This record gives sequence, structure tokens and C-alpha cells, in this order.
Amino acid sequence: MLVASTMLAAVAAVAQSAPLVADKEIPLPGVTGRIDHLSIDVKGQRLFVSALGNGSVEVIDLHAGRVVHEIKELAEPQGVLYEPASKRLIVACGGDGTVRAYNGRTFAMLGKVSLGDDADNVRWDEQKHQVVVGYGSGGLASFTVDPKQTDLKQTGNLELPSHPESFRIEQQGPRLYVNLPKSRSIAVVDRNRDAIVDMWRQSTAANNFPMALDEDDHRLFVGFRSPARLAIIDTADGRTIQTLNTVGDTDDLFYDADQQRIYVIGGDGFVDIYQQQDADHYERLDGLSTAPGARTGLLVPELHRLYIAAPRRDDRDARILVFRTE
Repeated sequence: MLVASTMLAAVAAVAQSAPLVADKEIPLPGVTGRIDHLSIDVKGQRLFVSALGNGSVEVIDLHAGRVVHEIKELAEPQGVLYEPASKRLIVACGGDGTVRAYNGRTFAMLGKVSLGDDADNVRWDEQKHQVVVGYGSGGLASFTVDPKQTDLKQTGNLELPSHPESFRIEQQGPRLYVNLPKSRSIAVVDRNRDAIVDMWRQSTAANNFPMALDEDDHRLFVGFRSPARLAIIDTADGRTIQTLNTVGDTDDLFYDADQQRIYVIGGDGFVDIYQQQDADHYERLDGLSTAPGARTGLLVPELHRLYIAAPRRDDRDARILVFRTE
């Protein structure tokens, strides 16, 4: 009995010290095809999932651990954002280039704006209280979301050299950083001037899709697919501080400021975890198996959770993998 108790204690200690701990799986019944980006209603404990291949947005009750609503008949939903102040759900559709606003409680559609083509990533600009959407052959569109009005108004547009993938917005400063994989570059945008102020060319790797930002340490984390690399970039001058090998086919990565860790999610079926030693030094801490094709997700620091979307493959239904960020 003593040996058994010691072994159990050792297993528990390892689990408690692991950087990610598998918590549970939430099924996505009937969902087929590729799954794109996610958003969260922290107060309401709801997760929103862009089921691109299924043409739907899945609404998950995290307390119940199940899908409670579907917004259907969408043309390749890609980006999704829940804005808590206005209780609006914003969905960007790649198939028809539309940006749609929904009532976050009833899910009635309140407004729709057509950007023409490939509406993709969606971000919230806290300084300007605007929704920003990347789209088309090169553009960032801005929208106001007014809880007293039912429509969606486009208030700005910035032209880019090529289609934008992931982008990040400074909360304390005026800059926005955007991945332009077709141009093999990262554009630096001054939001006060509404202009591109720098272009950081990437010569050693291509297909820079996901991005995360450590604004306090002035570091940008960029995931490349060709070859599979994680690059740490100094936002003061665009210099690459360090590169590390990472999981293939990455489409989302996140920086956990509390744990000082980076999580890179890849379609090869793994999430790679890196520890920040200081602003200039990072090392791979661990890697966990997820599921084939699971390349998107969402880090929610308020809930200490990392959600990873696993698409339907063979005999396994689509599902959300939930990990605790211990």
C-alpha cells in the first residue's frame, strides 16, 4: 500500500507541474470540415467556434459542456469575435466576404457589410472601440459596434500589399502588426496615422500565419510553416531575436503573460509549449499530442484554459479539446 500511495503521489505531482493538463473534450456533433477561429464570452461562459467547412458558428455552453446553438448557412465563417460591452457577435465569412453582426443573446442578425472577398481574422481595438477585420487581396476594415444601434457601420479601411493573416493590436501604443505571407513580410501600421510605417521582410522562412504579442517586453511571436519555425521579433526595430523549431501547419499561437509561456498549435497534431527565460531567451518546455488537423484554438487567461479545435477525422467526431494552463 505504501508503494502504491507513493506512486500515486508522484503521478499527481507530475500532473500538477505540467504546463498543460488535459481537462475534458466537448463534442461538436454533426460538424464536418475545417474548423477556423474561436472567441469567448468570459462572463457568460460561452465559446464560439467558426466551423468553416460546416458553414456554421457553434455556440458552446462551457458549464454544460455542449453545443447549445448554431448559426447556420454561412459562407465559410473564419473570424469570430464576441464583444461583451455591446453583447454583439461579429462573424467574418471568407466565402462571400461579408462581416455580420448578431445579437449575442438571441443570435438574430443585426447587420451585414460586404467587403467583397475573403473576410478573415477579427480583432478588437480597445483604444478606438472598433472591430478590425482583415480581408481580400489586402485590406483592414474598421467597424463601430454601438449597443444602441442595430446596424454595423464601416468607419475605416487601410490598404495592404497582400491578404492579411493574423494581426495583433497594441493596447498601450498606436501600432498594429500584421502577417502578410504572400508578401513574405510583416507590416507595421500606425493606427493614429492610419498608415503603414514599416515593412519587415522575412527571408529565412515563409508562410507566416499566426502571431502573438508581448507588448510589455516589446516582443512579437510569429509562426512560420515553411519551414516550421517560431520567430521572436523585437518590435522596436523588427530584428529576429531567436528562432525555434516548432510543430507543422500552425494556424494559431498565443502568449500567456501570467505563465510567460508561448503555445503553438499545429495541424500536425501537437501543441508546442515554450518558456520565456527573459525577453531575449526562450526554450521549448514541452509538447502535447492533440489531434490531426487541430491547428486553431484560443487561450483564455481569465479561465486558465487553452481550447483547441479538433476537426472530424475518420471515425472521430469533431470536438473541442480543453486544457488547463497550470
